[in-house]
Amino acid sequence: MPHPIPCAAALAVAALFATPAVQAQDAGQLNVICSVQAEWCNMIQTVFTKTTGVKVNMSLKGSGEALAQLIAERANPKTDVWFGGTGDPHLQAAEQGLSLDYKSPSLPQLHAWAQQQAEQSKFRTVGIYSGPLGFGYNTELIAKKKLPIPKTWADLLNPAFKGEIQVANPASSGTAYTMVATLVQLMGEEKAFEYMKALHRNISQYTRSGTGPIKAAARGETTVSISFVHDGPGEAMQGFPIATITPADGTGAEIGSMSLIDGARNLANAKRFYDWALTAGAQEMGAAAKQFQLPSNKAAKVDPRVPDFKKIKFIPYDYAKYGSSTERKRLIARWEKDVNSLPR
Repeated sequence: MPHPIPCAAALAVAALFATPAVQAQDAGQLNVICSVQAEWCNMIQTVFTKTTGVKVNMSLKGSGEALAQLIAERANPKTDVWFGGTGDPHLQAAEQGLSLDYKSPSLPQLHAWAQQQAEQSKFRTVGIYSGPLGFGYNTELIAKKKLPIPKTWADLLNPAFKGEIQVANPASSGTAYTMVATLVQLMGEEKAFEYMKALHRNISQYTRSGTGPIKAAARGETTVSISFVHDGPGEAMQGFPIATITPADGTGAEIGSMSLIDGARNLANAKRFYDWALTAGAQEMGAAAKQFQLPSNKAAKVDPRVPDFKKIKFIPYDYAKYGSSTERKRLIARWEKDVNSLPR
């Protein structure tokens, strides 16, 4: 289990919120699946409880695992809110009727991309942060091995990178599925699969989790990772020699999302948490927990370590199409058959 954040830090963050704390037994409880990093999950759990008195039961799960749990619990939901993780599984939960439509009063305060996520899901999910896909690289290994810094998708096909790159498996990772969907939209499907077959020769390992490759690059276990670049600064803050770059020829971004679960047992508290999580103050906790996505609330202070979206070339990513169950299943099945089955 993750360690709770130190009491002093939690109290300092709690002081940011004016709502007086009430007795936990009076305020009831809330069951949350949290699909962001442990430190962020712990912080929102501590602060929401201290400022409202609601007892938060927090379960940490990757977005793919979270969706599987919600499907398994469909007849008897045990979860009230699903917080964070890539938007595709949230859109699938919405499509399958697992989440509840809800228009938060905070909705007008959000960036257009977050409001669009809500509209596309018929208000069954909402964007809470965004982060671009790119490359992480170990600065010491790149220099030691005299390798070029990859600046485009094509650069990763350089034979010098054979065995030097890690990316997650799109069947288990939202990060890697974002890569597949990005390449298909950037190059066209046939060229994208030819590209991924060529890239396969340079991949040393497909990890289960999306953050695995950048953590491996930070620790010198691989030279390059394909990752969300907002995961780089937190590793650098721990003293690891990691830098990030976004491909000059275009990239996609995740929209991390939040959903209320249909059949939630603690619906009033779930809505209270949902509204709170969309406020600027609550969203600024991401950076306080060393997570550097762009918050969806326009009034949230943006940490200087958050990637500058104005300097990144983004593709017009079709979240509705690539977030649908049928398209995701089809592309992952094709990746397994055409790419993952090949020898390296």
